[in-house]
Amino acid sequence: MNLLEFLQPMPVVGILRDIPQGAEESCVKTAAECGLKAIEVTMNTANAEAIIADLKAAAKPYGITVGAGTVRHGSDLDKAIAAGAEFIVTPNTRNEIIRLSATARIPIIPGALTPTEVQKAYDLGATAVKIFPVNCVGGPEYIKALRGPFRDIPLMACGGVNPENAASYLKAGANLLSFGASIYDPKLMAAGDWATIAERLKKLLASIK
Repeated sequence: MNLLEFLQPMPVVGILRDIPQGAEESCVKTAAECGLKAIEVTMNTANAEAIIADLKAAAKPYGITVGAGTVRHGSDLDKAIAAGAEFIVTPNTRNEIIRLSATARIPIIPGALTPTEVQKAYDLGATAVKIFPVNCVGGPEYIKALRGPFRDIPLMACGGVNPENAASYLKAGANLLSFGASIYDPKLMAAGDWATIAERLKKLLASIK
């Protein structure tokens, strides 16, 4: 799968950290209702492997791709691939994770912050590079600054993305956006309040249409 082409119509990835097991069907239906096409389960979520597998099965009829996030170690990557993750996201730049994913032909979006890390991640085989935590270093202005020298590198903004600034990140040159607890609040997911999650998600996606 060419992840960038797939996400071009709706360039957003939802991060599911601490989604409870058993909520997969509700999660997928909410994403489909709102128009979200990509979700990732962080590997530090309890039962992440089983959740990824169940989400992938539930998501198939809706054309939603399911990946694994917070992949920090080789063991995380092995578990994510075994669970059927269709793309990999990391919080940092680790040579072996990027190389192994690229060799396995699984789209990989590693986390980076400095210009040196951005170039390194891309050289190692990154599909795109996640600028994280972008809100701590200038937000859209930082993406704009990186876009000058790195015109050929797809960038994903992560950290503090919300309905108020999402469009600004895209205007500044981000190819992709990702968000987590601002919409997929662990407390809301635990309570099964997918209506509130849907309301928040629709607001964010509407802001970039």
